[in-house]
Amino acid sequence: MSATATTVSSPAAARAAAPADNARLHRILFFIMAAVLVAAPFVGLYPVFMMKVMCFALFACAFNLLLGFGGLLSFGHAMFFGSAGYVTAHAAKVWGLTPELAILLGVAAATVLGWIAGKLAIRREGIYLTMITLALAQMVYFFALQAPFTGGEDGIQAVPRGRLLGLIDLSQPLAMYFFVLAIFLGGFLLIYRIIHSPYGQVLKAIRENEPRTTSLGYDTAKFKHRAFVLSAAIAGLAGGTKALVFQLASLTDVHWSMSGEVVLMTLVGGLGTIFGPVIGAAIMVGMQNYLAQLGAWVTIVQGIIFVVVVLLFRRGIVGEIGAAIKKSL
Repeated sequence: MSATATTVSSPAAARAAAPADNARLHRILFFIMAAVLVAAPFVGLYPVFMMKVMCFALFACAFNLLLGFGGLLSFGHAMFFGSAGYVTAHAAKVWGLTPELAILLGVAAATVLGWIAGKLAIRREGIYLTMITLALAQMVYFFALQAPFTGGEDGIQAVPRGRLLGLIDLSQPLAMYFFVLAIFLGGFLLIYRIIHSPYGQVLKAIRENEPRTTSLGYDTAKFKHRAFVLSAAIAGLAGGTKALVFQLASLTDVHWSMSGEVVLMTLVGGLGTIFGPVIGAAIMVGMQNYLAQLGAWVTIVQGIIFVVVVLLFRRGIVGEIGAAIKKSL
C-alpha cells in the first residue's frame, strides 16, 4: 500500500519541486549576473560599453515581456524607447530637472504612448497588429524629425547628467555606471516579478490559447493592453537612461531599424526566456562595438549570425541551453 502511494505521489512531488528548483536556479544566475556587472568596470571593460549593454538588455527584456510572454509582436517598440529618450533629454537640458526626475518624466511619456498604441493595436491580431505598431512608430519618427524641441536631424546634444537626488555627481563615470546598474537590475527584477505573478500566468495562457483563456472568464483585451503599457514603460526607462549615458537623444532611437534590432536581440538570446534577452543584447551590442571597423558590413555580419542562430538554435542561445538541461532559464 505504501509502495503504491509512493509511486503515485512521486510524479506529483516532482512537479511541485520543479518551480522551487527553477526559482533557486534563477536566484543563482541573477546573483552571478549582478556580480559580473559589478566587477566589469574594475576588470578592464569599458564602462560606457557596459552601460550601453545594460540599457539595451533592459529594452530587450521589455520587448520580451510583450512578445515572449504575451505573444504580441510589436514592430514599433522604438517609439517608446526613443520618445522617452527625447523627453528625458529635453527635461534635463532645457528644464534643468535632476536625472531621476527627467527619467521618470520620460517613462511617463512612454507609458502614455504605450496606452494609446495598445488601445489601437490590440483591436487586431497577428500581422495586422504588427503593422499598426509599425505605422504608429513611423508617425512618432516623423514627429521627432519635425518637432522644434527635438533638434531635428541633430537631435538633443550635450545633455547634462546632473546630480542624482542633488547629491551624487553623475558626470563621474563610475557613479553613472552604478546608477545605470541599479536601474537595470531593478527593471529586470520588476519584469521577473510580473512574469511570475498571477497576471503573468494569465498572460502566458493568452499566448498559448486565447479563446480558451476567454472561456475561463478573463478579459483578454484588458490583459494584453496592460502588457503593452508595462512593456512601453520599461522600454521608456531604458531609453531615458540611454539618453543620459550618451548625453544625446537622436533619431536613431526612434527609427524602425531600432525596432528590428530589439527583435534580433530577443530572438538570438531566446524568446520567452528570462535571461535570453540580456545575452542577446550583449552579443548584438558587442558585435556593433568590436566590428565597427567593418563599417556597413556590420549589418551583413549581424544578418548572417542571425540566420545561423535561427537555423541552429531555434529556441535562441539561452532557450537551447535551458532545453538541454531541462530547466526554465
